[in-house]
Formats: sequence, structure tokens, C-alpha cells
Amino acid sequence: MPKEKDIFTKTAEAPAVALARTVLATQIARDKVVTSLPNSSAVRKTKEYWHMLGPGLTTGASDDDPSGIATYSQTGAQFGYQFLWLSAWTFPLMATVQEMCARIGLVTGRGLAHNIRVFYSRRVLNICTMLLFAANTFNIGANLGAMAKGVQLLNPNLNFSFLVVGFAIFSLLLQIFTPYVRYARYLKWLALILLSYIFSAILAHLNWSDVAKNAVVPVFSLSKEHLFILCAVLGTTISPYLFFWQTSQEVEEQILQGKTTVHERRGFTDPKDIRSMRIDVWSGMFLSNVVMFFIIAACGGILFTNGITEITSAAQAAEALRPFAGDATYFLFAVGIIGTGLLAIPVLAGSSSYALAESFRWKEGLYRNLQQAYAFYGIIIISMLVGLGINFIGIDPIKALIYSAVANGLVAPIILFMIVSISSSKKVMGHWRNKRFVTIVGWLVFALMTASGIAVIGALFV
Repeated sequence: MPKEKDIFTKTAEAPAVALARTVLATQIARDKVVTSLPNSSAVRKTKEYWHMLGPGLTTGASDDDPSGIATYSQTGAQFGYQFLWLSAWTFPLMATVQEMCARIGLVTGRGLAHNIRVFYSRRVLNICTMLLFAANTFNIGANLGAMAKGVQLLNPNLNFSFLVVGFAIFSLLLQIFTPYVRYARYLKWLALILLSYIFSAILAHLNWSDVAKNAVVPVFSLSKEHLFILCAVLGTTISPYLFFWQTSQEVEEQILQGKTTVHERRGFTDPKDIRSMRIDVWSGMFLSNVVMFFIIAACGGILFTNGITEITSAAQAAEALRPFAGDATYFLFAVGIIGTGLLAIPVLAGSSSYALAESFRWKEGLYRNLQQAYAFYGIIIISMLVGLGINFIGIDPIKALIYSAVANGLVAPIILFMIVSISSSKKVMGHWRNKRFVTIVGWLVFALMTASGIAVIGALFV
């Protein structure tokens, strides 16, 4: 007879079991709906498209975390529809960079930090990964607090401290004790929570003709306020943690296919894999930027119009929207805060762990169990515990995000320089190196992020 599990094991497994049953029930319901539909090519293509989505979708979705939601909400509240065009312009820039990262992972069979360690200065890499760890940890702390506030929007009687600790434990156990193949599936389904922001904007009854007028054509000045919001949005959408996560997840997917060594993964890339990766990455980044668009639209059309121009958190944005846009918009906004936090926190902690483990040559990967990669999971645990502690030692969440912005402003240009260089190298990438136009776009993003980093740090300390 199988040995009965002890209470600790049952407790550790409980969140994952509950989520697994929820996903299974959702899949069963989806399959029933699909089988009841005519067996048309449209249905078949939709299923094929969904199966193509993976690391790109979850990476793009994780970018719209509670901290990002607060940034987009402030953009709309302060400037109305004036910066709606940003989502149309950041989409191709963001997608191009993330595709470079994904291609590096697919072709070299190694994570981004591993490649940087091989081709560049290890000292520079160590400094960058430590700054990345600091930035991600501050962000984790801010997001845990935002998720707790999101739950309190739905039920004010629940204790903040209890919620923060509960979310931290739930996320930690999910990352450590859930097999990667199942964990990746959870993240993929969780990405759909972003649709709540699209629905919340639709239900807010905006003036869509005004929205359309500001959707594409850039309109801004060189004022300090405009430059600062541009830098804030760029820093939120093109973030260093996304680079490391995207590359490592492509490697994890290859390992699931049985390619367990670098030699098996390196240089044998199927054109079909590249095509699927591009569809996945561009779909994920499109979703991320569409959600940005609708959040700015909702807050611009409701808050700015009613004179509410100062938003410091996603929860505050939801509360401010409620009197004008109604309970449905308020509810969807609050649910989105919780769901995006659950998606983003594992990505933040995981990207730090991948970067540090590859830098110091530790065994890494979510496909490994706890006993096989103590240091890798140790970094995840430390990230979560420090992030949790930020909510109890008196550090203001906004200050935590400022510290995160400073660290990202220092790291992003350096990492981008190495990403563009590696992905453009024929020696490293062979046939799959960047096309000339892609390289030009990559250097443009590098220049923008360098200017953005200098501007943000200058604005904060000058």
C-alpha cells in the first residue's frame, strides 16, 4: 500500500492540487464547448494557435503586473487619452527584443545569463544580476502588497498582513512543488486574467471616437512631465526580468522535449520551432500592449475627465473608477490586480533565480525538483521572503518601485547591448542571427532605454 502523505506534504500540495482541479475543470468545460461546435477549420486553427502559445504569452502577460497597472493608470489619469499611442509604438519594440531573447535560447540551448557569461565579462554580469535581483525583489514586495489591497477591495474585512503572507506562501509553494509542465500550463491560463481589463474599459462606456483619435499618432512635448511618463512606460514594458525569463523558458520547453543537454539543444533549430516561437512571442507582447491601451483609456476617459489626476497604486485606480464607471468595472479591475500579481510574482522571482544560477554555474531550472537545485530554489525563497518583509518594515510601496526603477534603469541598457550583440552574431547564432532591420530596431531600443534610464535616475536624484 502507498505510504500516507504527512501533513506538511499535504499542506504544501494543497494550493497546487486546488489549482490543478480548477484548470482540469476549465479544460473539460472548454472541450465540451469545442466538441459541440462544428468541426470547422476555424475551430481547428484556433486550437492549433492556442497550443502554439507558451513562454511568449506568459512573459508578455507578466509584464502587466500590479506595478505596471499603476503606471498605466497614472498615465491615463494625468494625461487623459494623450498617451494612448504609446501602446502601438512600444508593441513592436518590445516584441522585437523578446524575440531576440527567445531566439538566443532556442539556438544556443542556454539561458541569457549563461550566454553573457560565455561571451562577456563575468564581473559585469554579476553586477547586473545582483541589481536585477534587487529590482525584482522590490517589485515582488510591491506586488504582494497590491494583491492584498486588491482582495480588500472585494472584502474589506480581511486582514492585510494575513493576505500578504498567504499570497507569498501560495506563490512559493507553487513554484517549488509543482512540476514545470503543469506549472507552465497554469501560467498560460492565468494570462487570460488580463482580459478583465479590456472588459472593464468596455463597460466604462468611453467615448470611443476620442479614443480612436489618440490611438496611433504621437502627441507630446519635451516637458519634464511628459518625458518622465514616457520613461516610466518604457521602463515598465521593456524590463530586464522579461529578457532572462523569456530565454530560460525557451530552454525549459526544449528540455521537456527530451533535449536535456546543451549539445542536444544547440544549433539544431527547426524552422517550425522558430515560426511557432515568433507567433507565441508576438501574441504575448500584443496582449500586453493591448491591455496597456485599455487601462490608459479607462483611466483617461473616467478619472482624467472627472479631475482625478493622481494615482499611486492599482487599488487606488479601481476605487477611483467605481463611482463613475460602476461596480462591474471596479470588480474586474480588482480581480485583474490579484490575477496579474499571481502571474508576475513567479516570473520576477524565477528570472532572478535563472540569472544568478547561470552566472554562478549552479544547477538551475523549474524542471528540476527541490533536491536537485537547492541554490536555484534558494534564490526564489530569498526573493519571496525579502519581498514579503518589505511590507512589514515600513518601506513605502511607491518607494520600493522607485528603487526598482533605478535598478532597472542601470541594468536594462547594459543587458540590451549584449542581447543585440549576441543575437546579431553569425558565430553564435549562425543562420538565425538578426536580419539587418531587426538589428537596427534593437539598437534603437538600446538608445531609447539608455536615454530613459539616464532621465529616470536624473529626475529622481537631481
